[in-house]
Amino acid sequence: MIILKTLDEIKEIKKANQIIARLYSEILPKYIKAGVSTLELNNIIEDYIRREGAIPGTIGVGGPRNPYPTGSCISVNEAVVHGIPKFDKILQEGDIVSVDTVTILNGYFGDSAETFAVGQVDEESQKLIDVGHRARAIGIEMATAGTRLGDLGNAIQTYVESNNFSVVRDYAGHGVGKAMHEEPCVANFGRKGRGIKIEDGMVLAIEPMINVGTYKVAHLDDGWTVVTKDGKRSAHCEHSVAIIDGKPVILSQLD
Repeated sequence: MIILKTLDEIKEIKKANQIIARLYSEILPKYIKAGVSTLELNNIIEDYIRREGAIPGTIGVGGPRNPYPTGSCISVNEAVVHGIPKFDKILQEGDIVSVDTVTILNGYFGDSAETFAVGQVDEESQKLIDVGHRARAIGIEMATAGTRLGDLGNAIQTYVESNNFSVVRDYAGHGVGKAMHEEPCVANFGRKGRGIKIEDGMVLAIEPMINVGTYKVAHLDDGWTVVTKDGKRSAHCEHSVAIIDGKPVILSQLD
């Protein structure tokens, strides 16, 4: 069931997302550099979230059999999503690193992801990041009342593939609110004219995951980390977006 949010609820969701926006804009860029471990980055993220009075939303996700252990997902190079931060995973010059963070504040969730370059990256990697940003922007531009989700996904897919990259099929965006993942599923590919219509009150996580090579993915033995099937690089760019008066409003972009 799709849960439409009131303007007051959207304000609360925005507060949770603004914590992540400040992390990505003002804090993490100071620390994302060669020689830093992904666990160090995670600890910075967790500490900041808690200082802001929120809860890191990814800890414990998945239940008792294999709970996610940390307050952020940090995926390097060929890792697409859900990379587990580790003390011995050290960033190297030329890497790209995707950080996916979830916050819980006053019972409402924020969710946003960004892909960063570690120092100077090669031309292909920079293009991948740039295309990821633009694909996200295209998805957001399409998120207007009356537009079908198939049109949104098709617009992202068409743009990404026109740049000779691929769109991951196994993972998608989603609704956001009082849970991390709500309906509807917001795929980054699709057919025009298909899917539900977007309407006022929806809050959607729009998050293209794009690969240099094949869109196919594999899973590591840790039960969480998703990597590209061919070992080529991937980028992940996500915003939480509310539909207000028929138009998209980005909640996870710094005011």
